[in-house]
Amino acid sequence: MRDRPLILGGLIVFLALVTFPVWYNAAAGTSSRPPQLKLPAGQKECVAPVAFMKTSHMQLLIDWREGAVRNNVRTFTAYNGKTYNVSLTNTCLDCHGVQARAGQADFCGRCHDYAGVTPKCWNCHNDRPRN
Repeated sequence: MRDRPLILGGLIVFLALVTFPVWYNAAAGTSSRPPQLKLPAGQKECVAPVAFMKTSHMQLLIDWREGAVRNNVRTFTAYNGKTYNVSLTNTCLDCHGVQARAGQADFCGRCHDYAGVTPKCWNCHNDRPRN
């Protein structure tokens, strides 16, 4: 019974710490909405459905890398039967970044900044798609 004030105080401190990000963002006026992306002009479909690309595009790129580098698999057959070249620069950035760094900043960068991740794609890959 004598521990009741300590337990109550501990619960209050715990709840304050757990809910701090919510209160901090509310006070700062930030939103938790994901960024609105500029979709590629004139393109109606991607190599995979939008829902898949939102959640698993990195796994797709890793699979592409492993297949291309280790097994010399240079084409990808999409769910709809269409084939694509396995290339971040020449396939992905042909649609998502027509100009230098546009894809990285306007498309990829917005979500990666929102999620707080720094992918290593741009360490090796040229960010200028072929013309």
